[in-house]
Amino acid sequence: MGSRPLSLGASLDSLDAHSERNHTENVNMVSLKFHKPNGVLDQGHQTSSPVRRDVNRSLSGVKFLESDDMDLEDGNLEKDRNKMVRSHKVIKIQNQALLSGLAYCLSSCSMILVNKFVLSGYDFNAGISLMLYQNFISVVIVSILSSMGLISREPLTWRLIKVWLPVNFIFVGMLLTSMFSLKYINVAMVTVLKNVTNVITAVGEMYLFKKHHDSRVWAALFLMIVSAVSGGITDLSFHAIGYAWQIINCFLTASYSLTLRRVMDTAKQVTKSGNLNEFTMVLLNNTLSLPLGILLIFVFNEVDYLYTTPLLRRPDFWLVTTLSGFLGLAISFTSMWFLHQTGATTYSLVGSLNKIPLSVAGIVLFKVPTSLENSASIFFGLLAGVFFARAKIREKSQS
Repeated sequence: MGSRPLSLGASLDSLDAHSERNHTENVNMVSLKFHKPNGVLDQGHQTSSPVRRDVNRSLSGVKFLESDDMDLEDGNLEKDRNKMVRSHKVIKIQNQALLSGLAYCLSSCSMILVNKFVLSGYDFNAGISLMLYQNFISVVIVSILSSMGLISREPLTWRLIKVWLPVNFIFVGMLLTSMFSLKYINVAMVTVLKNVTNVITAVGEMYLFKKHHDSRVWAALFLMIVSAVSGGITDLSFHAIGYAWQIINCFLTASYSLTLRRVMDTAKQVTKSGNLNEFTMVLLNNTLSLPLGILLIFVFNEVDYLYTTPLLRRPDFWLVTTLSGFLGLAISFTSMWFLHQTGATTYSLVGSLNKIPLSVAGIVLFKVPTSLENSASIFFGLLAGVFFARAKIREKSQS
């Protein structure tokens, strides 16, 4: 690149010298022939003009070649720059998707494991109080972020609260039954039994919304039922109370999902902007659960337990329970982030695959006694969940 401008400059200097020399010679010829008849002056002009035109043509040709060469170089540089920008954007998007996916998986797995550790590891017998504390942390954090202008949410008007109350009752029941079941059942079996929620939801969609599913979806749901039944039969740490709470949790979770679809349309109509984002729903559910949670603490007589338990005087216990509150809110943030970076297809598949390392971690960390039959049932149920996610994705693409 450096040698090319130098050669062009040298040729331009030689052409300028050649032009000046021709111009001097032409002037001398005109001055010598000026005293001749009129035709001589015309001849002098005829002699000088072609030379000047040739020189100008040569100069313009060189300048054109120079500018054309520079345009080509600029075009190549621009293409390279565009390629670099595009590749940088692709790498950035891939990094964001990977990072958001890891954050979502880590927060969702950690939340269940930490709750299991608080309820079983510390043998904490106040699940309602734990839920109340976690929801209180979520309300405080969302309120702070909203006041700082980092997130946007709808104001909690009385009209919106009245519309949302039925959903919130189911939400609180869903959280509490999940706490109660997790205390008695190991994490792997909880993840397998939660698949029953998909079966109840599919049946509810068929009757309430007249939605029909294809054969692949029903096959996956059947495999989920088989794995849940076989897992329960072969569960060496079977606990009837825990299984009862988990079955109730499946019905409440499915009811929450089905009710939410109907209530959201009504709730959007009573908001100022006509929208209802995730942060508003998080604030609604957690704020409304606080008075209901306080009432349930007295109903289930957890107050006496809280007065007597030595766990509340241990800093490590408060650290773990506070972490569980942050993780509960982190699931909402990371799920929205991951869904925005990828899409519903990747989100659902990752959510199903995420249960596999969660189940393994639950068995290893809490030293759950298991057998080959029970492990096979758990693995079969996890694969059925992945198969169900793929069947739902294919069903949506076809519709």
